[in-house]
Amino acid sequence: MKARTLVADDASFMREMIKEIIEPEGFEVVAEAGDGNDAIELFKEHSPDIITMDIVMPKKSGIEAVKGIVELDPGAKIVMCSALGQEALVMEALKAGAKDFIVKPFKPDLVVSTLRKAIEKQD
Repeated sequence: MKARTLVADDASFMREMIKEIIEPEGFEVVAEAGDGNDAIELFKEHSPDIITMDIVMPKKSGIEAVKGIVELDPGAKIVMCSALGQEALVMEALKAGAKDFIVKPFKPDLVVSTLRKAIEKQD
């Protein structure tokens, strides 16, 4: 079974990079969001198995989007994408309901294993 994935990042090249890493590993990117508002709307529309969420995005931040998605579905599987030095924001996102995080620059095998772990994690 392919894991249906929503990729949320304001940089299209980052969304492309994540797609290139995860699609050969059995993930299907069903939607891409460029900001936090889109992420919430696309979550409602597609109810993906897993979401990769950039922390810093326009309109609504990744953290606000996590809160919005978790309100809709407390079991949502969200993995944050953070840059080095965003530890405080990562902790805030995890408190808001994100399951895990990956750090840029991405190590492909770590991205895939983190997403798989998040999907398998039962609350």
